[in-house]
Amino acid sequence: MNIVKLGLKDYSDTWQAMKDFTDARTPTTEDELWIVEHPSVFTQGIAGKAEHELNVKQIPVVKTDRGGQITYHGPGQLVIYCLVDLRRLGLGVKQMVSALERSVIELLSHYGINAHLQKGAPGVYVDHAKIAALGLKVKHGKTYHGLSVNIDMDLTPFEQINPCGYQGLAVTQLSNLADNTPPTTKIAMQLAALLINTIEHYEQ
Repeated sequence: MNIVKLGLKDYSDTWQAMKDFTDARTPTTEDELWIVEHPSVFTQGIAGKAEHELNVKQIPVVKTDRGGQITYHGPGQLVIYCLVDLRRLGLGVKQMVSALERSVIELLSHYGINAHLQKGAPGVYVDHAKIAALGLKVKHGKTYHGLSVNIDMDLTPFEQINPCGYQGLAVTQLSNLADNTPPTTKIAMQLAALLINTIEHYEQ
């Protein structure tokens, strides 16, 4: 699986690149993980409801084609997009979602953080505060979009929305929970490796 480091990239441009990559895939195209950070942006899922935009001011809102409701992306947040051929791997969507969640939980455990899932609310939580969000698009058995993990960022924009459609949902980040936070680039490679291992485990 190829790991592609994009750095800081505009959300809409990256979304279009994901769609182009997926449309151009052949049965032998290697799967890719795209590691990226975005300038400040709210993204609204395909079934997103405007009522979850509470007090959005200067930050743009992009209506996208992933699952889920509204969330925030900004510098200091790790985003990994998963361009994976589920059909070729013999995986279902639920297995892919589970692989994303399990990988984040394992990553956080390396930093002494006990993370958990929350029934009926996709993503990863620490003491019921959300630290990682996920949303996928599946087209002809192939995924794009992926997950975001709050590392060391300004969390105040989350106050302008109901994060992922949940009123009053608390959010947190790695830098608030761990004594020493490595650079996001290092954490990205750790999580990418865990993701690849977890996907391979489900594939067997």
